Amino acid sequence: MSNTIIINKKIKSYKKTIVVGSDKSISIRTILLASQALGISTISNLLESEDVLNALNAIKKLGIKYKKKGNKYKIYGLGLNGFKLNQNTTINAGNSGTLARLILGLLVKSDQKIKLIGDKSLSKRDFSRVTNPLKQFGVNIKSTKNSLPLEIHGTEFLRPINFIENIGSAQCKSAVMLAALNTPGKTFIKAKKSRNHTELLFKFLKIPMKLNEDKNYDYIQITGQSFFNCFKYSVPSDISSSAFFIVLTILSSKSEITIKNVNINKSRIGIIKILKMMNCNIAFKNIQNYHGEKIADINVKSSKNIRSINCPSKLNSSAIDEFLVIFLVAAKAKGVSKFSNLEELNKKESPRLNIAINILKMMGIKVIKKKNNIKIYGNQKLELQGKYNIKNYMKDHRVAMTSIIAALVFGGSWKINDINSINTSFPSFIKLIKNLGAKIN
Repeated sequence: MSNTIIINKKIKSYKKTIVVGSDKSISIRTILLASQALGISTISNLLESEDVLNALNAIKKLGIKYKKKGNKYKIYGLGLNGFKLNQNTTINAGNSGTLARLILGLLVKSDQKIKLIGDKSLSKRDFSRVTNPLKQFGVNIKSTKNSLPLEIHGTEFLRPINFIENIGSAQCKSAVMLAALNTPGKTFIKAKKSRNHTELLFKFLKIPMKLNEDKNYDYIQITGQSFFNCFKYSVPSDISSSAFFIVLTILSSKSEITIKNVNINKSRIGIIKILKMMNCNIAFKNIQNYHGEKIADINVKSSKNIRSINCPSKLNSSAIDEFLVIFLVAAKAKGVSKFSNLEELNKKESPRLNIAINILKMMGIKVIKKKNNIKIYGNQKLELQGKYNIKNYMKDHRVAMTSIIAALVFGGSWKINDINSINTSFPSFIKLIKNLGAKIN
């Protein structure tokens, strides 16, 4: 199969109901927690993307068995620190920062040295935000440049820590929470607001945890060495995957879409809040609660008179994976949109902020960047006629999908390379887009 696609035509009007891929963040977390539970856990609707399959391969390397039947995975957990470790074990996290950072938290008591590696992109990302607090537990971690590859060797003499997480990184917070599971005593975490999937899963599994919060921080206390039982869980659809179809519909003519059974956790819906502030037509329907996660159908209609926005930076952490498509909406808005404190965007799979600016400028959109703040000068009449070649973006799946959306709504002739990167998070993306009527070669 070719790793390049060509798009020469805008998408025509459509009215559809779809189901997007399952939530990647929750898929990986349920796999890791099932490996530590006592007994056989059953996970339905697990996202079968490369990142999630790497998580399954990782626990298998650590001696945890799993089986698939239909859309259900059975994971045979052996309890806390139940891994059966061999000498010279290497875990390959591929492109997944979530897997790489979280699994370190489960290896803090390992009696063998474990090597953790990743792909070229992941190997450039900073791991000190996770390794520094894990070292405070007493764990031995060796890395030459605070990045992958690294080597972790656990200890029987773990000590609880008091940790302040000031970045707003759910991965960092979750790694410390998982490390606390095997640590005697009480671990305290003061964490800047970020995704709370791990906390909700801890509550669901009745892991001893106290949680308080104020406007900016969550205060988490975990009592370690408390075994928990196996569980059943059905993973809802992913808001980050839904974002591409939300923006596609907003920017398409006379179109409407309903995306079924999407996780609308409050720590993940920054994109919805931002787009509503921009006068986009979005509504939640059939809202339900599932083990603490809020689930809903998302209805979206084409939107005219899109307004520019001075985006509150407090929404950054809850929209961090969706800013690339939000920038496409800003490109079609009336006026100048302002976004600030976006430094985390350049610490993702690629320097996403820099790449997004390059794509917008290539489309003829005026963008001014000052430090980590940008201004996007919208053009309500934006229609593209030229040729656009998207390459050299470090095979970042979200850049690839964003480029496809841009091609389908703004026109022009687009050649988009390295589309196999989409399998990292959303293997069914191209098929779903085609089912809406998109012409993709």
